[in-house]
Amino acid sequence: MTKVAIGKKVPDIKVPATGEKEIKLSDFKGSNIVLYFYPKDSTPGCTREGQDFRDNNLKFKRRNTVVLGVSRDSIRSHDKFRENQQFRFDLISDHEEKLCILFDVIKMKNMYGKKVRGIERSTFLIDKSGELTKEWRKVKVDGHVDEVLEAAKALK
Repeated sequence: MTKVAIGKKVPDIKVPATGEKEIKLSDFKGSNIVLYFYPKDSTPGCTREGQDFRDNNLKFKRRNTVVLGVSRDSIRSHDKFRENQQFRFDLISDHEEKLCILFDVIKMKNMYGKKVRGIERSTFLIDKSGELTKEWRKVKVDGHVDEVLEAAKALK
């Protein structure tokens, strides 16, 4: 499968999401989409990042932008994480790594001295026509959501 690229349409893949849904990016046609990839539910950095998106979700909605979080965790884990953190956006379970491969976010990482495959924290902004307009890789949580919101504001 071809990897995504800025200025190109993002393929429409069906994936499982919280609330027993199956969604495709085309379900949000006419809206911009923030697709943020994070390593694991309920870990400190991933929780802070999700909370930042939660706390700014209304600002994204005002900019006609939908927020979706993605990790390889199960729907059950996502539902619990979403409920505990009161997220008002869906989390996608990419246990088959379809989106992770498409967006090239699976990287080799060091964990306690061992090499493991994991998600590199990354965010992608897709415009209302389904075209990838901006990407952030190797994301640091602090200040990131503000930067994404500014980019969403810049979309027409």
